Amino acid sequence: MAEGKENIEALLLRNAQELKHIREMMTVVVNAIREAESEVPEKMRRFIMYMHDVHDVSYMYEERGHQIPPHLLREMERCDDRYRQLLAESHAEGGAFNKVRREMAKDSENRWDHTRLLDKPKETT
Repeated sequence: MAEGKENIEALLLRNAQELKHIREMMTVVVNAIREAESEVPEKMRRFIMYMHDVHDVSYMYEERGHQIPPHLLREMERCDDRYRQLLAESHAEGGAFNKVRREMAKDSENRWDHTRLLDKPKETT
Protein backbone atom coordinates (compact mmCIF):
# COMPACT_ATOMS: atom_id res chain seq x y z
CA MET A 1 0.00 0.00 0.00
CA ALA A 2 2.86 2.39 0.85
CA GLU A 3 4.43 1.71 -2.54
CA GLY A 4 1.21 2.75 -4.33
CA LYS A 5 1.08 5.95 -2.27
CA GLU A 6 4.68 6.75 -3.20
CA ASN A 7 3.87 6.23 -6.89
CA ILE A 8 0.92 8.61 -6.64
CA GLU A 9 3.03 11.23 -4.87
CA ALA A 10 5.77 10.87 -7.50
CA LEU A 11 3.20 11.28 -10.29
CA LEU A 12 1.70 14.34 -8.59
CA LEU A 13 5.14 15.87 -8.18
CA ARG A 14 5.97 15.22 -11.83
CA ASN A 15 2.63 16.70 -12.92
CA ALA A 16 3.28 19.78 -10.80
CA GLN A 17 6.73 20.19 -12.37
CA GLU A 18 5.32 19.79 -15.87
CA LEU A 19 2.54 22.32 -15.18
CA LYS A 20 5.12 24.78 -13.87
CA HIS A 21 7.24 24.28 -16.98
CA ILE A 22 4.19 24.72 -19.27
CA ARG A 23 3.17 27.90 -17.40
CA GLU A 24 6.69 29.33 -17.78
CA MET A 25 6.74 28.54 -21.50
CA MET A 26 3.26 30.05 -21.99
CA THR A 27 4.44 33.22 -20.24
CA VAL A 28 7.29 33.50 -22.74
CA VAL A 29 4.90 32.98 -25.67
CA VAL A 30 2.33 35.50 -24.40
CA ASN A 31 5.06 38.08 -23.77
CA ALA A 32 6.40 37.58 -27.31
CA ILE A 33 2.90 38.03 -28.76
CA ARG A 34 2.34 41.19 -26.74
CA GLU A 35 5.70 42.56 -27.83
CA ALA A 36 4.92 41.85 -31.51
CA GLU A 37 1.42 43.33 -31.23
CA SER A 38 2.81 46.51 -29.70
CA GLU A 39 4.07 47.35 -33.21
CA VAL A 40 1.39 45.82 -35.49
CA PRO A 41 -1.86 44.43 -34.05
CA GLU A 42 -2.67 40.85 -35.00
CA LYS A 43 -5.96 41.98 -36.59
CA MET A 44 -4.07 44.28 -38.96
CA ARG A 45 -1.36 41.74 -39.70
CA ARG A 46 -3.88 39.02 -40.58
CA PHE A 47 -5.95 41.36 -42.73
CA ILE A 48 -2.88 42.47 -44.69
CA MET A 49 -1.92 38.84 -45.25
CA TYR A 50 -5.44 38.11 -46.54
CA MET A 51 -5.39 41.19 -48.77
CA HIS A 52 -2.00 40.14 -50.12
CA ASP A 53 -3.32 36.64 -50.84
CA VAL A 54 -6.32 38.06 -52.76
CA HIS A 55 -3.92 40.23 -54.73
CA ASP A 56 -1.76 37.19 -55.54
CA VAL A 57 -4.81 35.29 -56.79
CA SER A 58 -5.51 38.11 -59.25
CA TYR A 59 -1.98 37.71 -60.61
CA MET A 60 -2.58 33.97 -61.07
CA TYR A 61 -5.38 34.79 -63.52
CA GLU A 62 -3.30 37.39 -65.35
CA GLU A 63 -0.30 35.05 -65.64
CA ARG A 64 -2.54 32.57 -67.48
CA GLY A 65 -3.81 35.30 -69.78
CA HIS A 66 -7.27 35.37 -68.20
CA GLN A 67 -9.31 38.34 -67.12
CA ILE A 68 -9.62 38.80 -63.37
CA PRO A 69 -13.13 37.59 -62.46
CA PRO A 70 -15.58 40.27 -61.28
CA HIS A 71 -16.00 38.61 -57.87
CA LEU A 72 -12.25 38.88 -57.29
CA LEU A 73 -12.19 42.52 -58.38
CA ARG A 74 -15.05 43.27 -55.96
CA GLU A 75 -13.16 41.56 -53.13
CA MET A 76 -10.05 43.60 -53.89
CA GLU A 77 -12.22 46.75 -53.79
CA ARG A 78 -13.66 45.68 -50.45
CA CYS A 79 -10.18 44.98 -49.09
CA ASP A 80 -8.98 48.38 -50.28
CA ASP A 81 -11.78 50.17 -48.43
CA ARG A 82 -11.39 48.03 -45.31
CA TYR A 83 -7.64 48.63 -45.26
CA ARG A 84 -8.25 52.38 -45.39
CA GLN A 85 -10.70 52.04 -42.47
CA LEU A 86 -8.28 49.94 -40.41
CA LEU A 87 -5.49 52.44 -41.04
CA ALA A 88 -7.73 55.31 -39.96
CA GLU A 89 -8.58 53.44 -36.73
CA SER A 90 -4.93 52.63 -36.05
CA HIS A 91 -3.73 56.18 -36.70
CA ALA A 92 -6.53 57.80 -34.66
CA GLU A 93 -5.70 59.11 -31.20
CA GLY A 94 -5.15 56.09 -28.96
CA GLY A 95 -4.82 53.68 -31.91
CA ALA A 96 -1.95 51.23 -32.19
CA PHE A 97 -0.06 53.09 -34.93
CA ASN A 98 -0.63 56.42 -33.19
CA LYS A 99 1.02 55.05 -30.05
CA VAL A 100 3.98 53.77 -32.05
CA ARG A 101 4.26 57.07 -33.94
CA ARG A 102 4.31 59.00 -30.65
CA GLU A 103 7.12 56.78 -29.40
CA MET A 104 9.03 57.15 -32.68
CA ALA A 105 8.67 60.94 -32.60
CA LYS A 106 10.86 61.04 -29.48
CA ASP A 107 13.91 59.89 -31.47
CA SER A 108 15.99 62.89 -32.52
CA GLU A 109 17.77 60.87 -35.23
CA ASN A 110 14.63 60.05 -37.24
CA ARG A 111 14.98 60.41 -40.97
CA TRP A 112 11.30 61.33 -41.36
CA ASP A 113 9.06 63.71 -39.42
CA HIS A 114 6.64 61.51 -37.48
CA THR A 115 5.09 64.41 -35.57
CA ARG A 116 3.25 65.91 -38.56
CA LEU A 117 0.55 63.23 -38.44
CA LEU A 118 0.05 63.42 -34.70
CA ASP A 119 -2.83 65.37 -33.25
CA LYS A 120 -1.73 68.48 -31.46
CA PRO A 121 -2.22 68.36 -27.68
CA LYS A 122 -5.46 70.00 -26.60
CA GLU A 123 -5.18 72.99 -24.33
CA THR A 124 -6.77 72.60 -20.92
CA THR A 125 -8.09 75.61 -19.08
